[in-house]
Amino acid sequence: MGRIHWRVQRFQDTSWIQTIIKAIFEYSQNSHPMQLERLTLSTILVINDDGIQSIGLTTLKKRLDTLGNVIVVAPEDERSGIGKAITTGHIKIVESKLRDGSKAYATTGTPAEAFLLAINKILKSMPDLVVAGINLGPNLGIDDLLNSGTLGAALEAAIHRVPAIAVSYCIPKITEKMSEKEEVALEDLELTADIALKAARYVLEKGMSPDVDIISINVPEKADSKRMKITSLSYKGYGDIYVEQREGYRITSWDLANYPDDKPGTDLHAVKKEKSISITPIKLGFHHNTGELGDFLKSLFS
Repeated sequence: MGRIHWRVQRFQDTSWIQTIIKAIFEYSQNSHPMQLERLTLSTILVINDDGIQSIGLTTLKKRLDTLGNVIVVAPEDERSGIGKAITTGHIKIVESKLRDGSKAYATTGTPAEAFLLAINKILKSMPDLVVAGINLGPNLGIDDLLNSGTLGAALEAAIHRVPAIAVSYCIPKITEKMSEKEEVALEDLELTADIALKAARYVLEKGMSPDVDIISINVPEKADSKRMKITSLSYKGYGDIYVEQREGYRITSWDLANYPDDKPGTDLHAVKKEKSISITPIKLGFHHNTGELGDFLKSLFS
C-alpha cells in the first residue's frame, strides 16, 4: 500500500500564498470589469458538515453570493467526524431552505457525497470552486484533516481537481449537547466570513497554485484580523479523547485545549498558542516507494 502523504508546500517562492494574505488584508475595490464579469459567471459549491440549518452555512452563502452563482448542498443533519466517507445505503436529496430562506439542497448522505451528488445530479458539471464551511469548531492537524466532514468535502473536490477552501471557526469547546454551536451568532462569524469571501475572490480571479489543492483556514474565537499567518499541517494525532460512559466509551466534548501542542509554524501552534488565524496550503499525493518492497516480494515467492 502506498504511504499517504499530505504535503504542505514550503515554497521557495512564497509570493502566491503571500498574495492571498495581502488580498485578505486589503483587497482593491477597483477590479477590472472583465474580472467582475468572470466572477459573476463563476459557480461556487458550498458544503458543510454541521447540517443544512447551521448558521455557519447561511453566513458563508450570503457572503459568497456577491461572487457568482452559489449552490448549497449539505447534509440535512450534522455529520461531524464523518471524514470522506460515503454511504452504501439509500441516499435522498431534496430541495430545502437555509435559515434565511434561501434555496439549498439537503441530503441524507455525507459531505463528500454532497460534492458527488452536486456534480453528477444537480450541476452535472464541475464548479469553479468549492468552499466548505463555515465549520463550527477547529480543523487542525492530520487527524482533523482525515476525520472532518468539512475537510472530507474539500478532499473530494480536490480529488476531482476542483480548487477547494475549507473554513473553520475555532470554538474552544463543544460538548455532546452541542449547545455551544447553537450559541454562535452571526456577528461572531463576521471576520471568518470576510476572510472566506476574500480568499474565494482571489482564487476565482487568480486561480489556485498548481502546488496547492486545498486551503484550510482556521479562525480562533475573537481573533485579531491582523494576526494571520501561513502554516504547515501538524502531524501530531489525537490523545485520549474518550471517556467511560454506560459500559463503554464516548467522546463527550471537543476541547481545543486537548489538542496536542506542536512546534511554531504549525496550524496547531498558531491557533492554540498564538491565537493567530491559520492558513494552511495542502497538496494531495501518495508516495509509492516500490523499490522498498523488493525483499518483501521475494519472500512471497519463497
